[in-house]
Amino acid sequence: MSPNRQTGRIAFQGEPGAYSHQACREARPTMEAVPCPTFEDAIELVRKGNADLAMLPVENSTAGRVADIHHLLPESGLHIVDEAFVRVHINLLAVPGTAITDVEAAMSHTVLLGQCRDFLRRHSLRPVTGADTAGSAKLVAERGDPKVAALASELAGEIYGLDLLARHIEDREHNTTRFLIMAREPNLTRRGDGMMMTTFVFRVRNIPAALYKAMGGFATNGVNMTKLESYMVDGSFTATQFYSDIEGHPDDHNVRLALDELRYFTSSMTLLGVYPADPRRY
Repeated sequence: MSPNRQTGRIAFQGEPGAYSHQACREARPTMEAVPCPTFEDAIELVRKGNADLAMLPVENSTAGRVADIHHLLPESGLHIVDEAFVRVHINLLAVPGTAITDVEAAMSHTVLLGQCRDFLRRHSLRPVTGADTAGSAKLVAERGDPKVAALASELAGEIYGLDLLARHIEDREHNTTRFLIMAREPNLTRRGDGMMMTTFVFRVRNIPAALYKAMGGFATNGVNMTKLESYMVDGSFTATQFYSDIEGHPDDHNVRLALDELRYFTSSMTLLGVYPADPRRY
C-alpha cells in the first residue's frame, strides 16, 4: 500500500481490549483500531502505509515510563502529532455466572497486578502473571474456569464476553497512562487554543557541565521543561541520550532562543514532534 494513501486505521500494541485499544477509541473514535503483537509492529504498520497512526504508551502515573519506548521513538522514523491521557480503570472480570466468592486467582500483566494490591489482599486473590491485560481476559474467557478472573479494562470484558465482578479496583485514584500518537509526517502547525508541547532528544557535548549549560537556556528564557529523562544508548555507560518535553512551540521567541542555546552545547538534537497538550495533562 502507498505510504501516502490514508487508510483510516490506527495501530496499537496488544490484544483487542487493551488499554491502548481504549486510548484509540477515546482519541480517534472514527478510526479502525488495529492490534499488533509488538510496539515495533505497530510502528512498522504506519511506516509501510498500512495504518495512518500509531498509539504508543510512554508512561503511567503509577508505574513510571514504559520500558524500551524511549529507544524506539527516535529510531522509528515517525513523528509525534498528538498526545492522549487515558484514565486506567482496573476491573475484575470472570466467566459469566461467576460470583466474586468463587474466584481464587486474578490474572493480568505484572504492572497491573502491582496497581491493585490492596484489592487482591482484601479478597485473598492470588496474583497470576499473564502476557498482558487483554490477553489475560481472552485466556480467562477461553478456559472458562470461574476460579481464575482477569484484571483488565471494561472494553476487554465486552469483547470477550466476561462478567464485571468489581469496577475500578486500582489502588491509586488517579492512575493514568500517557500515550503519544505517531504519524509518518510531522505536523508543526499550531492546533487548538491551548498549550503546545515540543518533544526532542539530544546528546550533550563532552565538555564540563555541558548538561547544566544546555539546560540554562530554558531557565533564562522562561521555558517550562515538563520532562527530562536520560537513558543509555547501545548499552554504553558513556553514551547517554536525553528525552525532553517542553511547553511551547518552536516558533515561540523564548522557545527558539532556548533551543538555539541547547544546540550549542549538544552533539546532536532531534525534534520528535510538536503537538497540542492534552487538557487532562493539567
